[in-house]
Amino acid sequence: MRKLTVTEMHRLSPDEFRASRKLPLVIVLDDVRSQYNVGSVFRTADAFAIEKIILCGITAVPPTAEIHKTALGAEDSVAWDYCASAADAVRALRASGYCVFAAEQCDESTILPAGEIAAGRKYAAVLGNEVKGVRQEVIDACDGCIEIPQFGTKHSLNISVAAGIVMWEFLRRLRL
Repeated sequence: MRKLTVTEMHRLSPDEFRASRKLPLVIVLDDVRSQYNVGSVFRTADAFAIEKIILCGITAVPPTAEIHKTALGAEDSVAWDYCASAADAVRALRASGYCVFAAEQCDESTILPAGEIAAGRKYAAVLGNEVKGVRQEVIDACDGCIEIPQFGTKHSLNISVAAGIVMWEFLRRLRL
């Protein structure tokens, strides 16, 4: 077994990536404090070829050194927008035909991998603040909540880890 070189991996250029087919998934970051988490979400979004990231509230926007440190340039390849209000972003996405889920622990959450994720639809997933999670106002604007099962003593994951799991689940269900 031999590790592949970068050339052998046939990576897309940023321009090729922007023109490539995307997973019909938008990630909405609501009041994410850590720019390193934001950068990590960009990098994972690039890996899974998601459609776009919407940065909301206090979430930092590129370019910053902290975002770049973990994004490694993915902030230049992945499409992104800024919206002051995550609730407004969710309402706009729903008006554009997206089915929007908050990644949050709620009384009626659907535990992944269950749930209706079907080809031919557009989706968005909202991930919230590192301490407070997704705000209730934003949850109320969503179509539902999805929850990542957890079996230990902690009842939360780092935002970038949770985003990666959510993106993987959508990729798995829609493209693999």
